[in-house]
Amino acid sequence: MTIVGGDVDGVTGEWEREPDPSDSLRTFGAVVQALREHAGLSRVEFGTRVRYSKHTVESVELGRRMPDEDFVERAEEALGNTGALRKAARHLTRGEPGLAAWFRRWARLERVAVSLCTYECRLVPGLLQSEGYMRALCENDIPPMSDGEVEDTVTARLERQRLLTDRPHTAFDFIVEEGVFTRGLGGVDVTRDLLDHVIEAIEPRNVVLQIMSTKSEQHACLAGPIQLLETPDGQWRGYSEGQENGRLIADRKEVSRLYMRYARLRSQALSPMASVGLLEQMRGAL
Repeated sequence: MTIVGGDVDGVTGEWEREPDPSDSLRTFGAVVQALREHAGLSRVEFGTRVRYSKHTVESVELGRRMPDEDFVERAEEALGNTGALRKAARHLTRGEPGLAAWFRRWARLERVAVSLCTYECRLVPGLLQSEGYMRALCENDIPPMSDGEVEDTVTARLERQRLLTDRPHTAFDFIVEEGVFTRGLGGVDVTRDLLDHVIEAIEPRNVVLQIMSTKSEQHACLAGPIQLLETPDGQWRGYSEGQENGRLIADRKEVSRLYMRYARLRSQALSPMASVGLLEQMRGAL
């Protein structure tokens, strides 16, 4: 694992291990489980009362998922309305289960970035994936993932997608190869839902998608995917990911080369309007 330019965000020693749930999440989950069992409710019965799936209840109880406000309120009411869960929820801190160790620092930088640029030629970028598409990716992973690992991964990706709605002043820019959408991963139903999801996700004015046509005679990013972001203090960072590792790039010259390639690719890809039209055409053909 290589980090170009040193420790750019003040966090050291975290690239070698997978993330664990935070102690506060584990403690909160244990309290929920104890109260649920004291009330004589199974996870399915409790999930019905709070209007969440059994898998979500399990993820919260095991400290793998940050409960949202609705979960806390409904769980409080279903388990005696003592106020204990509301008070405990104030002290929760996020763990990062489901995110690869090498991706953690980049994910942290994303949360404060003023601009995010992504080029993908392998799969739909995580911020634009539908839940069905996420699950199809997990089902195709080798070696096979456990049910818990699948739920952790899906939960982490859905949580990360909140960036698109929680940061309306951040510019999100995506360039994705046309073939990624026509691959049909997961089947027709998954692809149809994916296209609907992407079209909806790029509606906000701060989210832009351009599709790189398979018929283009020019291509500035044949070397592979690119991720770039701009920090609040105007610095640019890059990220490169392979099969089993990732690399955070802070070296100015290397980041500059990536930015130039991305900028050139923007001019070679379809316009945002034409890209939406192509997605709608793909959707109609299914």
